[in-house]
Amino acid sequence: MDHRTIVVAVTARDSDASRAKGVAGQIWLRDQPATSRENPPLTRDRIVQAAIELLDEHGVGKLTMRRLADHLDAGTTTLYWHVRTKDDVLDLALDAVFGEVDLAEQDLEHPACPADQHDGGDGGGDHAADWARIRALLQRWRAALLGHPWSAAILGRPLLGPNVLTRQESLYRALARAGIPATQLQSAAYCLANFVIGSTMMEAAWQLHDAETARAAVRARIASAPDAYPALAIDPPLSGSWETTFDQGLGYILRGLAAESA
Repeated sequence: MDHRTIVVAVTARDSDASRAKGVAGQIWLRDQPATSRENPPLTRDRIVQAAIELLDEHGVGKLTMRRLADHLDAGTTTLYWHVRTKDDVLDLALDAVFGEVDLAEQDLEHPACPADQHDGGDGGGDHAADWARIRALLQRWRAALLGHPWSAAILGRPLLGPNVLTRQESLYRALARAGIPATQLQSAAYCLANFVIGSTMMEAAWQLHDAETARAAVRARIASAPDAYPALAIDPPLSGSWETTFDQGLGYILRGLAAESA
């Protein structure tokens, strides 16, 4: 092997290693490549649609670049022209899921009053309609994530896609309209987003099991040691519907935020 061959081999190996490692969020910091010449042409939109189909059917663990290329009836080399790593694919797919969260025209209105003027709460006061819109927006977030159960589990990634940022922007604006001071918008949004993510992640995980079997197992485990779990015995986990539990928990947080900003 001569010097030139060694240089080419090392360069290719380093490129492959860099591509395989990947960094979450990097896809949004690079220019989108030109459309390829396949028929039909391979585009980012086609890649995302195919990735979501595979993720919905098989989950994150079984998604590979080879499987995605096969699903697209394309070569892996062509696929790598558009997306360098599996992280790129996941970032694009996750952003597309957030694109399914419908936004009303009011969701993107600028705050109608300064953020340091606030009163009302979830269900009462001058900002009751604002808090109701926040509740509805977060319910739509939950529905979109549950429609793709794999999505909640990877929401710890850097979220820099346009659909995610637009939904975050709408939440910030809604909180500002509801009276949350500008210096507290991040904390309030963080609290609400984490509740949605955590609750949907738990629900998606439990839905992998038969619901009645899971509930029976929880009840039996708690009943086997009543002295150790007297409070849990009153209202055991999984005893109510996921939707009701989510709405009640969300209500606690919204009323707390409203009271804090009053």
